[in-house]
Amino acid sequence: MYDANKPFGIVILLIAVIGIVGVVFMQMKIARMAAWLSVGLIILFYFLALLKIHTSFSFIPFHAISKFLARQIKFKWGWWLLVAGPALALAGALSEKSKYKMPTQQQAVNNAGK
Repeated sequence: MYDANKPFGIVILLIAVIGIVGVVFMQMKIARMAAWLSVGLIILFYFLALLKIHTSFSFIPFHAISKFLARQIKFKWGWWLLVAGPALALAGALSEKSKYKMPTQQQAVNNAGK
């Protein structure tokens, strides 16, 4: 099961790295886009996990047993961490004020002359 999800995990990690690079270089449009993409990918990943759970016991001819087995699969704390990252990134990307502003070239010249 984990091997099938590696490419999807790599895509989520790549989007996160792009968002971090956008924040480091103060490109808020890139950071917002990465935050929204990561939220969308996590929602898609959760939906696909639910579909996988509900179809993994379809080979059993007795529907009551397959439904019982599907109910026994529970999501654990890792899902909360997987959701917390994009939620924090989205909250940070949507905040109105930026605490850190790059000085313009004129401000840098004025500060260098003092």
